Amino acid sequence: MIDSRQAQAALADINDMVTRVRQSRIYDRASLIAIACGILVAVGNLANFVLPPYSGVIWITVNVLNVVVVAVISVVDYPKTEVRSFDFRILAAFLLFFGFGVLATSVLGHFGPRAMGAFWPIYFMLFYCLAGLWFGWAFLAIGLSIVALTLVGYFLVSGSMFLLWMAAVNGGGLILSGFWMRWGE
Repeated sequence: MIDSRQAQAALADINDMVTRVRQSRIYDRASLIAIACGILVAVGNLANFVLPPYSGVIWITVNVLNVVVVAVISVVDYPKTEVRSFDFRILAAFLLFFGFGVLATSVLGHFGPRAMGAFWPIYFMLFYCLAGLWFGWAFLAIGLSIVALTLVGYFLVSGSMFLLWMAAVNGGGLILSGFWMRWGE
């Protein structure tokens, strides 16, 4: 028989293990999403650099593909985890997120191309940082790093070279953060 202190200690150990497994699953899924979305964002910036007149079509396509990537990774992962992580609420959150961003940049702010190129990564990283408050400091560190490097590029990198900077900082930053989360598990 075990006494109540031993039972409490055993339950605390089980609870700690459940917490670590849950965080590991979150990091595993988030790392796949970060890598895939980082590739899409890097390609989007490079395509925008090469074909600036098509920037609207490029970014709509990249953003739609990012939502599809999140949905696919969540659905493919469902049989292993039996945790449904993409449902109507997530889709509604994406639509609200993009809707507010469009309202802020096009209706209220009338941002130019360069400001748009800085706003959207910073806006996305806000939510990355917020996720870090719940799911681990790695998200917060990654988000703040990409925001800082985006601002450095916005103020110091001239002309169309800013798109190449953002391909490296935003796309490359997401890719590196995905691998960092995979190695850090």
